[in-house]
Parts: sequence; structure tokens; C-alpha cells
Amino acid sequence: MFTEKNLQQIHNHGLSEAKVLRQLQIFKEGIPFANVVEPASVDNGIAVFSKREQQDFDKLFEAKKDKLDLLKFVPASGAATRMFKFLHQFLEHYDYKNVDIDVFLQQEENKNLKIFFDSIDNFAFSYLVKEKLEAKYSNFENLEKGKRYYFFVKEMLEETGLNFSNTPKGLVPFHKYSENYVTAFGEQLYEAAFYASSNGIANLHFTVSAEHEEKFKKRYEEIQEIVEKKTGVKFKISYSFQKKETDTVAATLENKAFLDENGNLVFRPSGHGALLENLNDVDADIVFIKNIDNVVSQSYAEKIAFQKKVLAGKLLSLQKKIFGFVEKLHSINVSQEILMEAATFIAEQLLIKDTSINKEEILKILERPIRICGVVENTGAPGGGPFLIKDKNGNLSYQIVEMSQIDTNNPKQKELIDKATHFNPVDLVCGVRNYKGEKYDLLQFSDPDAGFISNKSYHGKPIKALELPGLWNGAMAKWNTIFVEVPLITFNPVKTVNDLLNPVHQLQ
Repeated sequence: MFTEKNLQQIHNHGLSEAKVLRQLQIFKEGIPFANVVEPASVDNGIAVFSKREQQDFDKLFEAKKDKLDLLKFVPASGAATRMFKFLHQFLEHYDYKNVDIDVFLQQEENKNLKIFFDSIDNFAFSYLVKEKLEAKYSNFENLEKGKRYYFFVKEMLEETGLNFSNTPKGLVPFHKYSENYVTAFGEQLYEAAFYASSNGIANLHFTVSAEHEEKFKKRYEEIQEIVEKKTGVKFKISYSFQKKETDTVAATLENKAFLDENGNLVFRPSGHGALLENLNDVDADIVFIKNIDNVVSQSYAEKIAFQKKVLAGKLLSLQKKIFGFVEKLHSINVSQEILMEAATFIAEQLLIKDTSINKEEILKILERPIRICGVVENTGAPGGGPFLIKDKNGNLSYQIVEMSQIDTNNPKQKELIDKATHFNPVDLVCGVRNYKGEKYDLLQFSDPDAGFISNKSYHGKPIKALELPGLWNGAMAKWNTIFVEVPLITFNPVKTVNDLLNPVHQLQ
């Protein structure tokens, strides 16, 4: 069904014809929705640690960390474009020559704009924009207000200015301390020093777009001396890109391969699930995973670090028990008593019920990567959360489930979603090695059925796009998962520029 040119394209993309045909088959068959049984809640899938327990886990991690390989893994390929959506609309719709700015900002649909302009001096990047404007226009401060605002936003976003529209979110100035601005990238380094450093060295891995790698490296050169002096920690930073072979083919609405005007197949990035390949390429005893924009100003860093160390301590405690059982189960003579103990542990600690009292079945459960997932109380933010789900074989497990995986048109499923008490902030601490210290092949623990299909457009034509199972939902579906409630202070994403006005992003 493919032309020679198409087959060459597939080959050049690092894919096989069979893989692309399978993707087209998925479009035809559709992807089944997750079968939610109930939302996880406190003491029903979500652990809440007492102050004493938190302190004990923190101490356990602190006592062990200098003997461990630690790594912080930060997905950072996102562009900042969406952060500035309402500012782009301002440039499109505001006519400073004919419309009074105060009247314009009073309109209900422009309330975010009003907040932005009323608080303009509280943004870390404002002085950079003003410096450029004052160099360009000697009388900038004397211009009419509407014109000043328009020029300010234009200077921020467009290529002739600071070009934030085409800047990675990780390199937008988030915070300002005295004379220096700090980006989300810089804050991730600073924060890592408090919990992801071992023997005075912090290892960080950022997944970035290939075209932005040099920008990250340049920024690190600019701040290296400052952040090392401030933290007393040396940083080792590595980068990777989403692999071309994780792209998926676009389809027509009739589920055929979509061809562009030149008869070429169209491939699209397959979402953050593609980063499973990147995660699989790194190796450490403990991997902390956190999104690039979920940072706070430095006065809060130790509070955040404490919560990370609590989760890491829980991971170490759990691993010790699991590794102990696995070692015993790999011995020649395994007593019924050990099997019963292991099955009870699986039911009570891993919350996996009805495990067969069988050595192979028990080992199959225990010999998996482990993740401790911090979850926060649901404040209405869009995104996934912790749920108990039933798979196609009738097995129950606790999973992070994205809303796109749930059939919200099904009244019973919708009712269960509405009862959800907690949200997934992407706050993961992962153990990716087995009891012998060997790295698991993480690709073996993904659920290929947990991706999703979305409707997109290509040059104005409707297409279907296929996303791989998300990194923290389907890609980790077969990991052993523990949910732990963490404070809301740990969740501070910057989805729009006005989020930078929240107290945790302002200098205290």
C-alpha cells in the first residue's frame, strides 16, 4: 500500500513498514477507554504520612544518599508559546491608534490582560523588555499608555525582540533576585542541589528539542558559577531529544495513511509518552521526575526538597522489603511461609489483591520498576489523577489516568471522575534497578493500549493523530505504584504567564 518513496520515508524515520501498518490498524480499531472502578482517595489507595513518618523517611534517605546514584529527569522540550496565548491575541486585536486601552481592558474577555498590565513590574522579565524598548525609543515612557503596552508585548514575544514566543519554557525568566533573573531551568538546578545530589554532585537530565540544546548549554555557562557557589554543589547535565522513531503516522478521517500535497506521509511527535525511550536510556538508583515549569522561588526550595526526600525514603524502605523477598524467592527451597508472607506484603503494601500463592506469579509482581507518586488535593486543575482501574483481563491496579483515557460520555465513569479527590502533579520518585542492581528494560512495563487518538489539522486539512501511552500513565502501567499525598505547595506549574504572579513565584 506504500509507494517506494513512502517506504524510504518510513526507513529514514527509523520505523518499519510493519510498525506503521500497526499504527494505522490502531486508528481503525480505536483505543479502548480505561475502565475506572473508583478514584483513589486517602486510605483507599493514597497513603498519608504522619509528621513522624515523614521525618523517618527523610532521615533514611539522608543516611543513604551518598551511597546512591541519583538523577533528576526533567521533560523540558515544551515551547513557551501557550504561556502567552492571551498576549498574542492582544497583538492581533488591539488597535492602539484608535482604541482607548483602559476601555479595552475593562472588557470581560480581557481580564487576564488587565491583571498582566496592572502587575507588569512583578514579572522577572519586565526590566529586560524595558531596557530594550528604552534603547529603541528615547521617549518610550512618554508614549501613550496603549502604545507602550502594545510595544512592550511586541518586544517580549516577537523575533525582533526577546522572542519569547519561540523560546523553550525552561529558558523564560521566571524569578528575579537582586540583579539576576532565574529561569525554570536554573531553578531546577538550584532545587536539585537539596535532594538530588550525592557526594556534592547533582546529575540532571533534560529532554529538549534539538534546536534548543545550544540555548540550554549557553544558559548553563552563564549561571554555572553562580548556582555552584550558592549551593556548594557541582552539576553534571545531560540532554536528549525525543527520538524520530517514536513519531507516529498521521491518518485521514477514514483511517488511511494521510499524504501531503507531494504524496509524502506525515509523521507527528507522539506526546510525552515518547520520552519513555529517553528515560530508558538513563540509569540511576533513584530517578526523580518533575516537569520543567513546576518550580518555586528559592525561599521555598527546602520545603519542596523535604517532600521529595520523604518520597525517596519511602521508595528505599519499600525496595528493601521487595529485594529481600525476591532474593529469598530465587533460592532453591522456598517455604510456603515465605510465599504467604510475600503474597500478604503484595496485598497490603503494593495494594494488589488476589495474588496467586505461586512463586512465579509473585516474582512477576515483585520484579518490576517501582514509583512513588506524590499526589495533591484536587483544586480543579485540568489533567489526570490516581484511580483504581480494571484491565481487559479483569486485574485491578492503581494507575495515573489522564482524562483523555476516560469515556466522559459514560454517566457512570463521569460520576467517578467527579468524585476524584486528588490530582497528578507529576511528582515521581522511581526505582529502575532490580535487586542485583541491574537496570530494568522499562519498555517491557508499558501498556501499548493506553495511548489515545486525537483530531488535529495539517495545513488546514483534518487529520487523526496517535499519541503513545503517556510517560506517567500508560508507559508506566506495569510498574509497582504507590500514591502518597503531598502538600499543594509542591505543585506550582506555570501554564500562563500570570501564574508567575502567584506568591511562590515572587521574591519573599
